[in-house]
Amino acid sequence: FITYLSKNAITQYPVHIKIDTGMHRLGFDSSQLPEMMEVIKQSNCLVVQSVFSHLASSENPLHDDFTKHQAAEFDAACTLLTKHLGHPFIRHLSNTSAIFRHPNLQYDMVRLGIGLYGVDTTANPNIHLQTVLNLRSTIAQLRKIRAGDTVGYNLAGVLKRDSLIATVRIGYADGFSRNLSNGAGKVWVRGRLAPVVGNVCMDMIMIDVTDVAEVAEGDAVEIFGPNLPVTEHAKWSNTIAYEVLTGISQRVKRVYYEE
Repeated sequence: FITYLSKNAITQYPVHIKIDTGMHRLGFDSSQLPEMMEVIKQSNCLVVQSVFSHLASSENPLHDDFTKHQAAEFDAACTLLTKHLGHPFIRHLSNTSAIFRHPNLQYDMVRLGIGLYGVDTTANPNIHLQTVLNLRSTIAQLRKIRAGDTVGYNLAGVLKRDSLIATVRIGYADGFSRNLSNGAGKVWVRGRLAPVVGNVCMDMIMIDVTDVAEVAEGDAVEIFGPNLPVTEHAKWSNTIAYEVLTGISQRVKRVYYEE
C-alpha cells in the first residue's frame, strides 16, 4: 500500500490500525507493533487516523474478565502508539453489548451494530430499544384438517386434534429456517402465537391457527417484529439474531420507512 501511495505521490493518507487483543480474527499482535510503527515513521505516506480492536464476548457476564483483559491490551497498545507516533488519534473498542455493559470502554467513539435495529443482545430488562425492522407475510389459504392426518413433507406434522391450518407465504428460500419445523417455531397472527406445523417448505410454511379468533385468508403474519422479537425467533432457530437478519434472502421485498 505504501508503494502504491509513493508511486502516486500521495502523502498523509489516513489509515486505521486494528489491534488483535484476543479475538484472533484480524489485526496486529502487540509483538508486531514496533515493526509496524517503524514502517509508518519511515514513510510520510501514512497518518494514523484511528486505532481500534474488537471485543470477543462483551455480552456475556461470565467473560467479563476476558473483556477487561482485552481492554488492558488495547490501552497498552494505544499508549505505545501515542508515544512513538507523536500525534493523537481516535480510539474505539465498544460494540453494541459493550456500550450497555461496559460504559467505561467507550473511549472516543463506539460502534453500534445490531443495536441500530433495536436488538439487545444482552437481554437487559432495563434497556428499551425501539424495534425498527420486522418481517411479515400473509396467509395464502386456510384448510380444515382432521385429527390423525398429516401436514407437509415426510408426513412430519401429525395432527392430534381437528385443526384449522393456514399456509403462509414464506419458506426456507426466504430465510425462514427449517429448524423451525414441527412446532419449534411460532409466528404472530391476530394477537396470538401460532406454531409451525410439519416441515418448513421452500416457499411456504403451515401454521396451526385453530385457536386464533376470526382468522382469515390474507391476514398479516408477523415472523418477527414488535410483537415477536427476532432474538426469540433466533433462539427457536438455534442460532443468533445476526444470522437471522443477514439470512433474509434478496427475493424478500424490502420496504423502507423514514420520518
